[in-house]
Amino acid sequence: MSPDSVSFIFLNAFLINNFVLAMFLGLCPFLGVSGKLNTAWSMGLATSFVMLISSLSAFFINELLVYFQIEFLRLICYIAVIASAVQLVEMTMKKFSPTLFRALGIFLPLITTNCAILGLALFQTFKEYDFAQSLAYSTGAGAGFILAIVLMAGLREKLELADLPNTSKGAAISLMLAGILSLIFMGFAGLGS
Repeated sequence: MSPDSVSFIFLNAFLINNFVLAMFLGLCPFLGVSGKLNTAWSMGLATSFVMLISSLSAFFINELLVYFQIEFLRLICYIAVIASAVQLVEMTMKKFSPTLFRALGIFLPLITTNCAILGLALFQTFKEYDFAQSLAYSTGAGAGFILAIVLMAGLREKLELADLPNTSKGAAISLMLAGILSLIFMGFAGLGS
């Protein structure tokens, strides 16, 4: 599989260099919203949608900025697009699912400051991906984010039923789980060579 192929770029963003478990980007919603499976799934979908919109917008914005030779505006433009996409998701969710909107709480507007989304836009720009590669990269990164947050939520729900010592309940067990998941995902690094 060629490193420039669309399927490899998707696999790379999904498993090999997972934004959460390999690059440690987007840890705030990963740890904050992964307490329940249904909220984790919804947050994963919302974040993936914002990743897709911001990635595709970043591709066209970058083309425009390069054409006019004003690449120094790249970061500001990307942040504006991300904030707009989050507002769209927030308004849609508030309209069609108010309970989910309340369940996600402060973490929904915090998608704007999710470093995984900005990192995605910047990484694809610096890797000089074309449109199809950018689409594969953002889809893979979004699917990888969903995978990571849903795995974490499933494990945390199972551990609620376990008899744990008081010292390892709460944040301690969450951080241990995140570390173990990260170690597991390091095993996928062999797929990239």
